[in-house]
Amino acid sequence: MKVAVFYNGEFGRTLIGNLINFSGFCISCGDGCTLCKAGKYSLAEDLVSVIEMPDPEGLEDFIDDVSPYIPAEIPEADIAIVVHVHPDIIFGLLSILKEKGYKGIIGGSEMPKDLPLGLRTQLAEEARRMGLEAAFAKPFCALRPDPATPAINAFMQKAHFGEPEIEIVAQESRPGKETILAANVVRSAPCGSTWYVAKRMTGLDTDQPDLRERISEAHHAYPCTASMDQDPELKDTILHRAGYIIREAVEDAIKRGKRAEPRDSGTFSGAARPKVSG
Repeated sequence: MKVAVFYNGEFGRTLIGNLINFSGFCISCGDGCTLCKAGKYSLAEDLVSVIEMPDPEGLEDFIDDVSPYIPAEIPEADIAIVVHVHPDIIFGLLSILKEKGYKGIIGGSEMPKDLPLGLRTQLAEEARRMGLEAAFAKPFCALRPDPATPAINAFMQKAHFGEPEIEIVAQESRPGKETILAANVVRSAPCGSTWYVAKRMTGLDTDQPDLRERISEAHHAYPCTASMDQDPELKDTILHRAGYIIREAVEDAIKRGKRAEPRDSGTFSGAARPKVSG
């Protein structure tokens, strides 16, 4: 599963770091790091090219001739990811990607001006017309597997990439109460924040009164890379929408969660802290 990333800006760099999953990528836990992501996945060998593109903010709204902005060398690969790239340039890339044997293109919006709904729809339609799978989402962590995009789905599964999905294991800690022993990441937001949120859930009660606040605190502390500017399409900030997505993922995981056998003592002990795994 060969992947090429065309990006501009901090979110693109964060996404690339998460795909590679190198040891120094996530530093949110500081000295409390338990290496929860170590060895779980890495696309370092599959990432054939990382191409920095022009900042869309410095370009005209409409570009008649995109050829000066198309990279001279585009390697063969299976999946292209576009992050904060001018939409006219993306349109110009599609035919080249098809010629190079790409199977699909993925894109997301982390800022209000990035790929509004109309452009996402047009790009997806044009890509499909050319025989490319296409998946675009706002925010990027709203990207879901789709039966119509098997190649993109295979990439998402291998990279633990897209809309957050978590599996929770809980155990009765005292009469009428369950404590989260482990929160296992099945699929993470493209920025990697889901791993940190999952780790912060361990040790909490499943009916913790401030559970939503704890999720939000972890999501902000990672931090989420989405914009705090009001988005006219969402009628909210993209960061807030991303926060709702991870909150729903945790709450759904609790409802579906596996239950471990109670310990002999019938209480949860913090002495053996559960390890978050993927």
